[in-house]
Amino acid sequence: MSRVPAGSFGGGSPHLGTATVRAMRTLMRPLFDGATYRSWAYAFLGAALSVPPLVVAVLSAPPTWPLPGRIAGFTLALVVVLAVMGSLRAARRGCVTLANRLLGTELPAPAAVSARSRWADRVRTAAWLVPHAAVGVAATAVTGVLAFAAVTFPAVWLNGGGRVAVLGSHVTVTAGVAGAWSPAVAALCLLLAAYLTAVAAAGLRLLAPVLLDHRPAERAAAAEERARVLAGRNRLAQELHDSIGHTLTASTIQAAVASELLERDPVAARRALNTIEETARAAMDDLDHVLGALREQQAPTSPARTLADLGALAESVRQAGASLEVTTEGGLDRVPATVSREAYRIVQEGLTNALRHGAKAGITLRVTARDDLLEVELVNLVGGAARFRRGGRPRQGLTGIADRVRLLNGEVSAGPVEDAGDGRARWRLVARLPLGAAR
Repeated sequence: MSRVPAGSFGGGSPHLGTATVRAMRTLMRPLFDGATYRSWAYAFLGAALSVPPLVVAVLSAPPTWPLPGRIAGFTLALVVVLAVMGSLRAARRGCVTLANRLLGTELPAPAAVSARSRWADRVRTAAWLVPHAAVGVAATAVTGVLAFAAVTFPAVWLNGGGRVAVLGSHVTVTAGVAGAWSPAVAALCLLLAAYLTAVAAAGLRLLAPVLLDHRPAERAAAAEERARVLAGRNRLAQELHDSIGHTLTASTIQAAVASELLERDPVAARRALNTIEETARAAMDDLDHVLGALREQQAPTSPARTLADLGALAESVRQAGASLEVTTEGGLDRVPATVSREAYRIVQEGLTNALRHGAKAGITLRVTARDDLLEVELVNLVGGAARFRRGGRPRQGLTGIADRVRLLNGEVSAGPVEDAGDGRARWRLVARLPLGAAR
């Protein structure tokens, strides 16, 4: 005698019941999906958006006019008002923002384009307002009627029955068990409203990229903006590297000097510690500036060190125990601000490399300003343990210097120089920056 599986009699298969429950959940999902209500809110905004142009269009077509004139006046007024609404500066950005947040699109923010392209975008924005308003009015009206019916039928049934007017006819709702179909009709109305909202949102979602997405001109402008932002961030990273690198190198050397002088010369040791404090504060200013810019916020400080600050930079190097001789020629105060800032960073990075990789003695810096050229020359002795790296990968500091010089259409050279007769190896950095192009 074969054994009959449980559930084969009476209640049916449990798998069939599970599938039915899953199907019901899938069917009812739009009612409990937040995207449905966001889409309805977007449709309602479209309906609200249609009020001003419709009011103006109705007022522009008085009933006393003949029918052709009323149609022409209504249409012309509607087009003009929509065109004005679409031409507002914030209209396109607002349409894109609302579509992304409520409709679920992923449209890019409008980019700055030429005046000719801007007018084309205004036309496309005005064209978008038409389906948004039309679909919004239709979806809001139909879902409103369905929601009203979903509330009315159960309410009449619970209050003893009665007649309900539906689209020009009447439906009788019977009290008691005979009218128990009312809650099912109410649920069906709500479900139908949810699906109609989803269909309306899907149609607008398909149309949105056609009228609100970037055109070729906007794509090019957006690409240029991204490149500019990336270049600015790379520039800030390089400035941070230069400033913090110089501070850490100088502070390490000064700390070692202070440790050696702590017992036999407390005054000199205290002076070295004070220098560490000053350079650390300057580095913190640079750090605050860079981090503030990277966070797209207003930076607490905005350091703009130029060649006028060479004295303080040279003093911090001397406080680190290095022997530095500085010579300036020409009017450095007449150097354009952009060139002056970049030249200061070049000198700062060059001195940092000299302290880090060279000997502390025999560092010479010469800055010469002529009518059309600024020349920076830095020579330092190379320590006994150091070795020149020919053909190797350049250090990040030298790469940053080369980038700054290239940005100003200048020339740079760095490498070992011939023996000056004293048997000591030297490293020479020369940067030449044109002044005419920067003015």
